[in-house]
Amino acid sequence: MKKILFLGASKIQLPPIQYAVENGYYVITCDYLPDNPGHQLANEYHNISTKDKDAVLRMAREAGIDGVIAYGADSAAPTVAYVAEKLGLPGNPYESVNILTRKDLFRKFLKANGFNAPRSNAFDSLEEAKEWLNIIGAPAYVKPVDSSASIGNTLLTTTSDLPAAFEHAMNHSSASRVVVEEVIEKSGYQIDSDIFMEKGELKYWLWANAHFDYKCSPPIEIANSYPAILKKEVGEKARDELEKILQLLNCRTGAFNVEFLVDSNDEIWFLEVAPRNGGSRIPELIKYATNNDMVKAIVDTAVGLDSQLVHVDSPIGCWSNYTIHSLEDGVLKDIWMSDRLKSKVVEKQIWSQPGDFVRKSRGGMDDLGEMILKFDDASEMISMLDDMDKDIRVIVDI
Repeated sequence: MKKILFLGASKIQLPPIQYAVENGYYVITCDYLPDNPGHQLANEYHNISTKDKDAVLRMAREAGIDGVIAYGADSAAPTVAYVAEKLGLPGNPYESVNILTRKDLFRKFLKANGFNAPRSNAFDSLEEAKEWLNIIGAPAYVKPVDSSASIGNTLLTTTSDLPAAFEHAMNHSSASRVVVEEVIEKSGYQIDSDIFMEKGELKYWLWANAHFDYKCSPPIEIANSYPAILKKEVGEKARDELEKILQLLNCRTGAFNVEFLVDSNDEIWFLEVAPRNGGSRIPELIKYATNNDMVKAIVDTAVGLDSQLVHVDSPIGCWSNYTIHSLEDGVLKDIWMSDRLKSKVVEKQIWSQPGDFVRKSRGGMDDLGEMILKFDDASEMISMLDDMDKDIRVIVDI
């Protein structure tokens, strides 16, 4: 029986844990939150912070694991790479994963290797950040160097708001460093999807539109939709550049969540190449849209098996996920959905119940639930996702 270690066992990390249990793996879970639901499914649980790479390595060595996974978790990705590297297990170089999980290091890597990168710098001093912001001007993004799901991010529209934005980002940075970078003007939709590397080559890729709620600040990503509205040649260019990035970093295996912009000159601007699956049920969405099982692939390849993924040029129909979120702080009364939206729902998970206090969404930590939707055609999908106020409302007592 193969032993597989999962770093993290929260609700978003349940799918691969469930797959591993159902397919005869010996499952070990590890984090510092004993009430996380994945621990209830595991053969054994260890109360260790997933960021404590040396403690996790000691435990993994004693347990005799055959593979290690951090599903949907940037914070644990470096520990996975460290453990895999030390134990000779399938994985990617620790140094490379550090680059991919740090916004400051990734921007430097892109610039040093001839890829497009926004003007960006990282600071631990507000005064130095002010000097840089005076150079690049507003609008600008202020972000922790090491967070995900938009947590700690601010979109500055005026330079006078920098002190509050800097403090907000610093409060969400384990490294106590903050990135200040220019905003790149995009043409069309931002692109966000999961891809998969196997044996050093890009095995699977298919791009998706990213949809945002601009009533939140910063705008939060609320949906990914297939098929993407993207020129074929631009999509292929992005694929080639991405594979070059990963090969320069000597990455060989596993899922990566990729975000990029395309400008008016069809130039590619990579924002993120995170060494883990995306959140908001992107792997499950991919299975519906392409019949490729990302959850199975990430578990099986962690112990050296083939992914069995097959590249496809287009999805089977029109699919999206959707993140349920509030536009106000308050006590949740109801989540109203139109009959039209209900007819599109294939899967739905609601985590918040009436009576719970909810926050105006600032990122993934404020999500109330997730859905997978199937549409009749691309036009219907795009029009609904870009105007969801007509079809879903989170009602709160303020």
